[in-house]
Amino acid sequence: MENRHGLIVDATVTPATGRAECEAALSLLHRQRNRQGGHMTVGADKGYDTTSFVAGSRHLSITPHVAAKRRYSAIDGRTTSWEGYETSQRRRKLVEQPFGWMKAWGGLRKLRHRGLTRVKAIFTWSCCAFNLLRMRKLEAEPASA
Repeated sequence: MENRHGLIVDATVTPATGRAECEAALSLLHRQRNRQGGHMTVGADKGYDTTSFVAGSRHLSITPHVAAKRRYSAIDGRTTSWEGYETSQRRRKLVEQPFGWMKAWGGLRKLRHRGLTRVKAIFTWSCCAFNLLRMRKLEAEPASA
């Protein structure tokens, strides 16, 4: 998800393995890094405060703005001291909004389909529908000067 407008940029579905979220996130970041140049950051919750995710993000030259755990955090002071870290932490709640919408209206509360291919199709359609509704709302907002 991009921070400025709250649109879903890329999405994927993976089998639940316990580590799938971090692995999928690194895969999505790698694809995004190939599409876009310049400085990138990634905001995430405490579940992503692992050595492998932080090191993988830094290996991709992406600054990990991950919510730091109280103990045994992989995030150090050089990341949390920047003003952009606080902004990322405030904006990361935008990621939860599409999931709430997809569960309430997008048909993802209880899937009626089985199999990774079918679930990916339903999830992709739901992401597209969310983006269309979000773009309609953005278009209705007055332009800020």
